[in-house]
Amino acid sequence: MDRDLSEEDSVNLSFEAESPLAPPAELLERLPSYDWLLHGGGQQIFFPPSEAPVRPQEPPSWSSFLEHSRVPVVTEEVAREALLSFVNSKCCYGSAAADDLIIRELRQQTLCRYRLETFSESRISEWTFQPFTNHSVDGPQRGTSPRLWDIKVQIPPMFQEDTKKFQVPHSSLVKECHKCHGHGRYKCSDCHGSGMVRCPTCSGAKRKARQPRRCQMCSGSGRRRCSTCSGGGNKTCATCKGQRRLVHFIQLVVMWRNSVFEFLSQHQRLCPRELLAKAKGENLFRDENSAVYPIVDFPLREISLASQRGITEHSASLASCARILQQMLSPSRDLFRHSL
Repeated sequence: MDRDLSEEDSVNLSFEAESPLAPPAELLERLPSYDWLLHGGGQQIFFPPSEAPVRPQEPPSWSSFLEHSRVPVVTEEVAREALLSFVNSKCCYGSAAADDLIIRELRQQTLCRYRLETFSESRISEWTFQPFTNHSVDGPQRGTSPRLWDIKVQIPPMFQEDTKKFQVPHSSLVKECHKCHGHGRYKCSDCHGSGMVRCPTCSGAKRKARQPRRCQMCSGSGRRRCSTCSGGGNKTCATCKGQRRLVHFIQLVVMWRNSVFEFLSQHQRLCPRELLAKAKGENLFRDENSAVYPIVDFPLREISLASQRGITEHSASLASCARILQQMLSPSRDLFRHSL
């Protein structure tokens, strides 16, 4: 039986135990700037610094926008062409009715859509680790770790979500592996450390059932080398990769998220709302800044109320856990024609 001979053969290795990803908090020393981190364990949200938003430029009056906006004209020919295009897209529809249909009246319906996008950044910290390979360690002896919001990171393009992770400077600590207790390996649970298991062919009987000859798979011994540990009786610790020690450090997780609030004005005709949401219309106004203000004088009061509600909801949900980097609002008008 082949065994890995080393100075640790005399050590009574334990079986692999179920243990948390991170070691108990008491194993990790307190860092000067991160005492608050070690109380709860796991992830910790760090509240962003309060910053006064820059007041955006006041938009022109809505009356001038609506007065000079162009309203597309839908003629009978355009309406019939749209109907025929719809009929042709259906394999079982005939076009005769669409060709002979008499259009008596075209009624216009205006639908206004309000959309608010808020691009925010949130930061959390968490303990993580990796095997220690005798590399240089950036620990507390090199200085005090900066606060999470003091660490400079590259912001992605506005309104594009992303997540990045960074190692916090001066936060590394080298500790004995909490999984294998510094042995670098643990006893194989399949062979119980012996390196041999019962032969699966003869079930340890040394001979196959109802056969006089000895089992050829185990040469009549009734046991075979353990395939899990290759006969060594122990397995390399998957946590420290056999290195016996781990370097723990605080990891900064930066998340950029784009929150969207959208509102459609009331419509009279029975038209599926999901189709209205996909319709392309005329963009009446676009305001983008670090903070935008609600619309207060839009001709449709429901749009003004929706604007106030959207900005209030985003501010309330993000103020305590994220920093708002940019906001963009864009009310638009969609025109529909109904053929009768």
